[in-house]
Amino acid sequence: MQTVRELLAGRPRRVVTTTRQTSVFDALRRMVEHDIGALPVLDGTRLVGILSERDYARGVALRGRSSRDMTVEELMVAPETVGPEDALATCMERMTERRVRHLPVLENGILIGIVTLGDVVKATLDEQALLIHDLEDYIRGT
Repeated sequence: MQTVRELLAGRPRRVVTTTRQTSVFDALRRMVEHDIGALPVLDGTRLVGILSERDYARGVALRGRSSRDMTVEELMVAPETVGPEDALATCMERMTERRVRHLPVLENGILIGIVTLGDVVKATLDEQALLIHDLEDYIRGT
């Protein structure tokens, strides 16, 4: 099974982030600009939370507030994280158990990437397709 480090190897190192003081509106605009569904929240270089589209959908209108008047800190949640040596199967388990779609990746306390549910599903399907191909070759004797 592939590791988080292997998954991240083919990506740019830069992770799009936000801060606690950013307005929810500006954070959402940033998500749209980068076509992403969540933003890790940093205090300096330390990960302190994560804000997802789901957090926005459930947290702003239901409180009778405006995204322009709320800060990220008011909506962010404590992130579930993984390390670079974790297997993607571990990521899938954590995402399923915690009902989250984004896992920030920390190495020595520093944010080095983010793994999404889509990343894990695609990697799993690719791995299964390769295994099926290899088994078919083995059965055929090729």
